[in-house]
Amino acid sequence: MEMRQALLSGIVFDIREFAVHDGPGIRTTVFLKGCPLSCSWCHNPEGISREPQAMRGQAGERVVGKRYTSEQLAYLLNGQASILRAAEGGITFSGGEPLLQAPFLAEVIGRLAGIHVLLDTSGCASEADFRMVAERSDMVYYDLKLMDRQAHRREAGVDNAPILHNLQVLATLAIPFVVRVPLVPGVTDTEANLAAIGAAVQGLPGLVGVDLLPYNKAAGGKYRAVGMDFRPSYDETRPVNVNTEPFRRLGVQARVR
Repeated sequence: MEMRQALLSGIVFDIREFAVHDGPGIRTTVFLKGCPLSCSWCHNPEGISREPQAMRGQAGERVVGKRYTSEQLAYLLNGQASILRAAEGGITFSGGEPLLQAPFLAEVIGRLAGIHVLLDTSGCASEADFRMVAERSDMVYYDLKLMDRQAHRREAGVDNAPILHNLQVLATLAIPFVVRVPLVPGVTDTEANLAAIGAAVQGLPGLVGVDLLPYNKAAGGKYRAVGMDFRPSYDETRPVNVNTEPFRRLGVQARVR
């Protein structure tokens, strides 16, 4: 009797349909749980822990995080394939950090029925895990926060060396990608940091452009819902520096989203 290969499973904390800001066309965005970074401005605190957790709101308490096998998740997403293709959209895998569940995610993508796949990642992973998922994707959104190594450790909790390494790997894969920069007042939005990001991405093969993402002041309220304290290391009331000029000077296309 032929034995069936065991399916990998993973934990998803949200599936958002009809998303219009997570890639080309109309998309379904799958948010995978767990993140190795600890950015104090994170707008998805329920995605940081790798495990399901209780989230409390005005409607009561619910568990955030559901386990799927790769077959179950792919079956759900394939059920939307015709609608997504008609809308020139697809599936976006985000997080948390989706690469924390790289083998599971690669298995899910392998079961999708011709749907455009976009990987939304910080790049904070081993090269092997990054390649495993990126090479199966049609497009990548790549987050860059801080170029200075010490500042990245201080503000995001991890070294940025793997992130910068995987950015160079991405440029060899012949996959279109967009670099996205979350603008955090006094942290990531400085002229020096924006210029350093522009210099790092200038001339990279596959680069479509840079998206500057304005600061989200509504994020703090979600922390209380998952029993966490919101303790930003910066002044939220300070106006954000929304400036594409450092990129323009380098010939890098940048826009504010």
